[in-house]
Amino acid sequence: MDHHEVRLGDLLDDYCPRCRHLLDHAVASMVGPQVAKVICQSCHTEHAFRHGDTGKKKLDSRATLFDQVLAKISPSDPESEQVETPVPEKAAAARATSPPGRKTSRTKAK
Repeated sequence: MDHHEVRLGDLLDDYCPRCRHLLDHAVASMVGPQVAKVICQSCHTEHAFRHGDTGKKKLDSRATLFDQVLAKISPSDPESEQVETPVPEKAAAARATSPPGRKTSRTKAK
């Protein structure tokens, strides 16, 4: 295929923010050899040329995000790792023997 320069009125594939699809667009304006604005051939909306980019951020996988968080956390002293704070016996006993929460109503009891 011949590689030719893009001219005004040529059709390109681009993402339309109104239609939210990759559709045919006509070149509406150019700045030098670069396309600046395009017109969607479906909804006739003029917008900046997006080079087919949807504008959504590409999400990293959870594993890489988790690795990034772990890399930021580096304990300076191995003995200073988090230690569970002991729960007083009285509070632990109160939790074990307390009845489950009661349902309350908004109206006053008669």
